[in-house]
Amino acid sequence: MRRRDLLTLAAAGAVAGPLLRSRAEAGPAAGLTFPAGFGWGAATSAYQIEGAVKEDGRGPSVWDVFAHEPGRIRNGDTGDVAADHYHRYRDDLDLMRDLGLTSYRFSVSWSRVLPTGRGTVNPKGLDFYHRLVDGLLARNIRPVVTLFHWDTPQALQDLGGWENRDCAKWFADYAHTMFSAFGDAVPIWLTLNEPKTVVDNGYTSGSHAPGKRDRRLANVVGHHLLLGHGLAVQALRATGARSRIGPALSLSPTYPANDTGAARRQAATADGEENRRWLDPLLLGRYPADWLAAQPADAPVRAAIKDGDLAVIAARNDIMGVNYYGATTVTGTGRRVMKHPTSQATWQEIYPDGLFDLLTRIKRDYGDIPLSITENGMATTNALRDEDRIAFLREHLAAAHRTIQAGVRLESYHLWSLMDNFEWAEGYTQRWGIVNVDFTTQRRTRKASADWYRSVIARNGL
Repeated sequence: MRRRDLLTLAAAGAVAGPLLRSRAEAGPAAGLTFPAGFGWGAATSAYQIEGAVKEDGRGPSVWDVFAHEPGRIRNGDTGDVAADHYHRYRDDLDLMRDLGLTSYRFSVSWSRVLPTGRGTVNPKGLDFYHRLVDGLLARNIRPVVTLFHWDTPQALQDLGGWENRDCAKWFADYAHTMFSAFGDAVPIWLTLNEPKTVVDNGYTSGSHAPGKRDRRLANVVGHHLLLGHGLAVQALRATGARSRIGPALSLSPTYPANDTGAARRQAATADGEENRRWLDPLLLGRYPADWLAAQPADAPVRAAIKDGDLAVIAARNDIMGVNYYGATTVTGTGRRVMKHPTSQATWQEIYPDGLFDLLTRIKRDYGDIPLSITENGMATTNALRDEDRIAFLREHLAAAHRTIQAGVRLESYHLWSLMDNFEWAEGYTQRWGIVNVDFTTQRRTRKASADWYRSVIARNGL
């Protein structure tokens, strides 16, 4: 079980609100100054906020199809309109400027630029992103652009999507189109967002698009996603651009539920699935031996790994994005339990110290890599006075500050999310934004957390 797919654990998790409120009142972190030039940002993704799914030549993605299938999304919600960012992006840019953001992470809708995923570029789609990037630069906000945030063009899915090895090349061709179009105007490119979530939710549990339930196939998809990442890195290098590039991975420190040998072994196994199966090929050029040994002799992923693939996957990254939502705690039988408070999203085990453990572990095991926190946040039922979110952010930023003091090269922080949006299978029932969106009127209203974050940015610390 993974992120956004753990609703059945609601009864097992504590409620975050009271604990976080008490911590907020205590004010555990104060007087912490971040290094000069530290990036303060927020993050979104295309399908979750843009809307305009049939406008200006955009082609359908797997999420357009999936969201319209009965029973897939809570309350039958879709991203057809979402936060209407496609039409309101200028106002949203002004909102970012007023918050003082120095960095904004967003994703490109692949099928808005290439309606069938490959072939002829849609100039109106590309122009939208030019206007967005230009607007950010005019407001002194650095664009951090994600190429793939789960919305595979449906035309490519009809050809097998990421199950098809060719999808890695199609992705690299799309990436090259973007690199050529934007040059150095985009200083940081992120290739993939959370390949783990695509594998676990899109192809194992079926709770996300394209809604398949086949773990053997899912592991093939995971390999092809990593291959696409490596080919995209090579494509950027070929352009000669000075932009930096890397992946954005959802990572979670894993802990045994108790001090038994069985629990420790299961925590190590969980770490292989949660973290090492992604970090090792990307940064060490190999899959973890224990993870690979656990795959059956006839597992299709074994045949999917071709000679030379891992050298491509391990192409040098300039930066790595880390999406951190909490810890993973497992018992001696491998069952996940909630040892810490949860948010409204009951899969989220809130543990700020885990961020310190995770980032310092990356440096220890994989080297002195420039890192960016590309997502971190929580869902809450508190509409505008979201003090629980403020407490969450304060404690995670304090943990981030400790990692910098420990020598981790942490460059920036992007909270999730800038605004309320379409939260995948949960539709509009969960609100992750520091800006409230009235989805009837599309009116934006800053929450208490937005004003708090603005003050953090202004003083470059807590």
